[in-house]
Formats: sequence, C-alpha cells, structure tokens
Amino acid sequence: MKKKILAGMFAATAAIGIGAPAASAGGGQDTACMRAGLGVLKGAGLLPSVAADGLPIATAVSVGVTVRDGADISGVPDPIPLSVVLADHRAGDNSLFLYPWCD
Repeated sequence: MKKKILAGMFAATAAIGIGAPAASAGGGQDTACMRAGLGVLKGAGLLPSVAADGLPIATAVSVGVTVRDGADISGVPDPIPLSVVLADHRAGDNSLFLYPWCD
C-alpha cells in the first residue's frame, strides 16, 4: 500500500514538473512563487529541517497554506518531501495547495 501511495506521489510530482516549464515561461510567476515559499521557510528557520525531513502539513497550515478547492490530497505523504512542495509551487493553477505568498 505504501508503495502505491509513493508511486502516485512520484507520478503527480512528474506531472506537475512537466507542466511547470510551460507555466513559468510566461513571465516566471510560478518560479517567483517557489522562491517566495523558500524565503518563508528560510525566514522561519525551517529550510534545513524541511530539506532533510519534509514539510509537515500542520506546519504548512500554520503559515496560511490551504488545500485548493477540489484537490485530492489523500495520497500526499505527511511530511511532504521538499521536492514535492517545490513542484507544487511551480504548478501554478494546477497546484494542490494555495500559498498566501503566491497571490
């Protein structure tokens, strides 16, 4: 079961990553969102621990992150690996989460 969830997450990450360059090409807004998210983690002193261990969903919620309407996060691991968090930031309107610093 765990392998199925992880495989699904890797597939979702790949799909998000494939869409990211096209979305970013229109002015880099999605990349700016990702950089802003890294800044939030860095400013809170969380970047080293998130890079090593992932981002707990409760921590993301505590800084204002919400689930996008209609998104199914049932297969998202907790904590979320940093690579998945970054890919989701680059996904723009296709992200699973809404980030207050990306408006």
